[in-house]
Amino acid sequence: MILAFDYGTQKIGVASGNELLGTASPLKALPCKNTQPNWDDIAALLKEWQPEALVVGLPLNMDGTESESTARAKKFAGRLKGRFGMKVWLVDERLSTREARERTGIQKADPRVDSMAAVIIAEGFLAGDAQCF
Repeated sequence: MILAFDYGTQKIGVASGNELLGTASPLKALPCKNTQPNWDDIAALLKEWQPEALVVGLPLNMDGTESESTARAKKFAGRLKGRFGMKVWLVDERLSTREARERTGIQKADPRVDSMAAVIIAEGFLAGDAQCF
């Protein structure tokens, strides 16, 4: 079992992934306050799901270069690792929001799109497209 996160400054999409079945399902997105997650919410998710690993989407530019969003996602991944002492994996999330919008049929900002993006991130991890942070 893994938990995947699509980190954003206003909300974090979340998905659970089953390594045995190779499937992922969206969970409720988590709100952020002043760009910070509620760490108690994340701790509760970890307690409930007891994942073996955590996966964070890495928002790269289309040419593969890093941006301010990349740095924020890496910082979030580092805090997950530091706070919870778990392995954290990074997955390239380019075009995940576009695909999430296509899958959900929702074009506007919506927490369901963020959690579907987390599903796509989890699927990338399950397909072996990850690097350990």
